[in-house]
Amino acid sequence: MSGKPMSKPSATDRPSRGRADLARLRREEDAERGDTSPDELGDLPDDFWDDADVVVPEPKEAISIRVDRDVLAWFRKQGPGYQSRMNAVLRSFMEARLRR
Repeated sequence: MSGKPMSKPSATDRPSRGRADLARLRREEDAERGDTSPDELGDLPDDFWDDADVVVPEPKEAISIRVDRDVLAWFRKQGPGYQSRMNAVLRSFMEARLRR
């Protein structure tokens, strides 16, 4: 053993794994947020979101599933979010079957 005490990384040390830092976003001013927005959002009219509906996705269920190693490796090579992409492929297949 190295003799160094082990400590759990703080929330600020850990990567966000693609999740938004909601506390920071709530503290930001609109002007600050606008500076980081993609250019294509700059031309939206002020009333663009007035009729928008908030859509809350259904919660996912954790399961254990067996897939071929090469299939899993291919999805993992696509980067973060590979499980969501696998779910999207399965959903697409399901919806195609339901349309029949």
